Parts: sequence; C-alpha cells; structure tokens
Amino acid sequence: MSKVVAIMSMSLDGYVADLNDGVTEVFDWYFNSGDVAFHAGGADPMTFKVSAPSAEHLRALWSELGAVLTGRRTFDKAEGWGGNHAWGPAFVLTHHIPAGWPRPNPNVHFVTDGIESAVKQAKAAAGGKSVGVHGADTIQQLLNAGLLDAIRVDIAALLLGSGVRLFDHLADAPAVLGSPRVIAGIGVTHLRYPVRKAGSNDRAS
Repeated sequence: MSKVVAIMSMSLDGYVADLNDGVTEVFDWYFNSGDVAFHAGGADPMTFKVSAPSAEHLRALWSELGAVLTGRRTFDKAEGWGGNHAWGPAFVLTHHIPAGWPRPNPNVHFVTDGIESAVKQAKAAAGGKSVGVHGADTIQQLLNAGLLDAIRVDIAALLLGSGVRLFDHLADAPAVLGSPRVIAGIGVTHLRYPVRKAGSNDRAS
C-alpha cells in the first residue's frame, strides 16, 4: 500500500531554508560528507558525495519512492526539475498553473483542487511505492489533514538561527510520533518517524 512520506533536510534548530529560501547549508551533507558517490536521476542528474551510512540510507529511500508531491514554492525554487523529477511523476499543489506548463510529455502535473486530490493522484501514479513529499507548507497541510504516514528528516549538523521552519503551523499540537529509526552519517543524522493515527501503532513506518 502506498504511503505518504515527508522527506526534508533540516538544521538542528528546525529550519529547512534560510530567510531567502536558500538551502545550501542544510543540503551541504549531500555533497561534502564523505567519499561514496550516489548518482541521482532526473532531467539534471547530480552525484552526491556522502558517507557510507548516508549512501545506504539514500539507496533505500530512492528504491522506495514512486512519485513526489510538493508545493508551488518548491517547484519554482527547483525550476520544475527540468520537467523530470528523479523520484518519478511529480504532483505540484497550486492555485494556478504556471506559464509555459504543462509541457509535452512531462512527468510534472499540477493539482488545483486541493490536498486530498493531490494525494490521491500521487498514490495512483506511485504504483504501490511511497509518495515522497517536499516543502514545509505542503507537509504541514498533510499533517493537519491526517494524510501523512511518516516523516523522514535529515538533521544537518548546524544551527541555522532563522529561516523557514518545517513545523510552524500545526493544527493539533503536540503531535506524538512513533519510535524513530536512526542512521548516523557524517555531518547528518537520518531519522524516520511513523506518524501515529487513530487505531495505529508506531511500527507503521
């Protein structure tokens, strides 16, 4: 059964980007935390250089994912991933479809009728695999709607001090999560928490 999984890199003090939407510091571990090469796909492939534990973490993550769900802010910042996201079909939650889209044969789709429709479409496209979620606002919407199954957060070894927080606008707090799985990398700690729902247990991740 397809699961909806939040996937973000975050500073220890809870920021996923700086005040200008910059992510260089929180993403630095992808490129400067080791000597193991990990090749990402998509229209603009990148090669990450990470520690062995982080490479194992990324291999498992990439194999799990079949689609991605994100917000318009992340889509704009990523310049639409060149029309081809590395995790498969991408579904962008937005009020208005941007100029120049949709493009011929893209794997980027726009959802204008709400978060529940976006989840339904992304799950259908994922082919039984998980749907990875980018973007603080989209993740908050999913949590508030009870539509998120797990949170994968990569805690970068830094304190950013200010910027965009991952969990700023939660409707029902405190939100108690299940027990985490922990992978210690170099310059980063990978955590995965199941999101507890009514009638569930913390082994649902």
